[in-house]
Amino acid sequence: MTVGIDRLFSGGAVLLDGAMGTMLYSSGVFINRCYDELNVSQPETVRSVHQQYLQAGAEVIETNTFGANAFRLEHYGLRDKVRAFNLAGAALARQTVEAMLEKQGSEAFVAGAVGSLGVRLAPAGKVTLAEAKGAFAEQIAALAEGGVDLLIGETMMSIAEAEQAVLAAREVAPGLKIAVMMTVNEDGNCLDGTSPEEAAQRLTAIGADAVGCNCSSGPAIVLSVIERMRKVTKLPLAAMPNAGLPTSIEGRNIYLTTPEYMASFTRKAVRAGAKWVGGCCGTTPAHIRAMRGALRALDAQGSAEATAEAAAPAVELVSEHRVEPKPLRDRSKIGQMVADDEFVTMVEIVPPKGFDCAKEVNGARFLKERGVHAINIPDSPRASARMSNQTLCVQVQQQVGIETILHYTCRDRNVLSIQSDLLGAASIGLKNILCLTGDPPKMGNYPNATAVFDVDAIGLTNIVQGLNHGLDIGKNPIGGSTGFTISVAANPGVSDIDNEVRRFEYKVAAGAEFYLRLLEQFLRRIEGFRIPVIAGIWPLTSLRNAEFMRNDLKLSVPEEIFRRMGAANGKEAAFAEGLKIAQEMLASVRDEVQGVQVSAPFNKFTAATEVLGLNEGTA
Repeated sequence: MTVGIDRLFSGGAVLLDGAMGTMLYSSGVFINRCYDELNVSQPETVRSVHQQYLQAGAEVIETNTFGANAFRLEHYGLRDKVRAFNLAGAALARQTVEAMLEKQGSEAFVAGAVGSLGVRLAPAGKVTLAEAKGAFAEQIAALAEGGVDLLIGETMMSIAEAEQAVLAAREVAPGLKIAVMMTVNEDGNCLDGTSPEEAAQRLTAIGADAVGCNCSSGPAIVLSVIERMRKVTKLPLAAMPNAGLPTSIEGRNIYLTTPEYMASFTRKAVRAGAKWVGGCCGTTPAHIRAMRGALRALDAQGSAEATAEAAAPAVELVSEHRVEPKPLRDRSKIGQMVADDEFVTMVEIVPPKGFDCAKEVNGARFLKERGVHAINIPDSPRASARMSNQTLCVQVQQQVGIETILHYTCRDRNVLSIQSDLLGAASIGLKNILCLTGDPPKMGNYPNATAVFDVDAIGLTNIVQGLNHGLDIGKNPIGGSTGFTISVAANPGVSDIDNEVRRFEYKVAAGAEFYLRLLEQFLRRIEGFRIPVIAGIWPLTSLRNAEFMRNDLKLSVPEEIFRRMGAANGKEAAFAEGLKIAQEMLASVRDEVQGVQVSAPFNKFTAATEVLGLNEGTA
């Protein structure tokens, strides 16, 4: 096996596997379990993950032993199981590799996974360097006994910790090569403040056989670290990023970076000097399979074409059946207005709680007569039980002849239902989709209802983008482009504005073409990835309505607004003051946005036309 191992360190690019914990969690293992213990209690579950990665094209699989060291196991009362868990982990990986070789003739290697210790080292913590080295040595000795081909130290929190892992390996398993990967913060530095350049230099000097970066906040930051390390070391470089940052939905951490984006990262990482590529948290066999395709393309096309591939867009749909949708302006009236930079006016109409939608259809007719361009129809807002918004969209378009924008949420549907609904929407002439995560059921009138949330708004945007390119969620052809205009939304009043901006950037990367519900304080934060913006305005009806916005919807409502609404004498005066505030808001952002969406509070359609400055009337 030595010749083969040498190839891993001196030949062409090598593909490693993806996340183990993510796959175990998705198979039903509770997050609070000791995943290393599964090597003994649920070996078939672990073996299945290894098999899936090998079938996806991984050339190196890591043992399920990331946390199988004394310090981490002590949290579970399993301190005395270090040797047993590591031996079992090595055996499972070896058995899977040998089975694959026997059945398919595919050679692969087993890397003993050595994770960070999960403790702070002195002087910042109580664990001495000697104790850290001892813990690493205990684990590495067991992995070597179990017959691993090489060692991978990963997600190292500090350079001192990483150095102790290398020293321990040299002492107890001198015949095994070891690669060491640091994890970094959003600035690109190791978590102890060490720069990637210094980390690479110190690990090179102490005897590591390869260095690199894994985990972290996603492909972009890992790529930048690899570029920095390449300048100071000649060792092979390893790049194994997370699938972006996780989004917490109903207690589940969901990673939304697509396999296509990881394929794009692979090309760029290899071009930047990475020797090994793979995935960390959130990556799956689908990501590894896409990365394998990218590596094969690089091998086949040669260096010149590889350079061209590395410059490809981040969001890329790879399929021979991929089609290009019509230009935005040719997909719908709204698409045409957005593309031509015409100011768009929209009004939101909420579906009824019963089945009679005559009032809503008449309201849409009234708004069309006053010059409104389109009707927004939300999807059971605040998780309330209402008539299907897709049905109302169809009736409005058929009976009134005005375009609608279908709000589509992920709350009530798995990815199969999402695809079915969207294909149906395209077939009946609904062309404008607003991609939303959706309010959780606990906010509505049936709080015990079950939510789905297979994906959130970012993942949904990716799905719609795929359908627009003629591909279903499995990248199978659907017979052409669905031709949707894709819009997304944001809440500029949330407390964690940094996360909202970050999610907006992901939505743009996923294929969003214009953005609804933005106000001026948000615009400055998105200049680097700006797309056409539609400002969303809700006319306040009373002081209590303003309090609801702040306390229930968690929106930022300035004290000046409370003062003005509170000073209004009576319901009519408060309503008039709310309309005036809405008009002032529209005037303040009109020159900075491409349109406005006005909500019709409690189906008061005349209020919406008044805010928009259109002719008054009744409905």
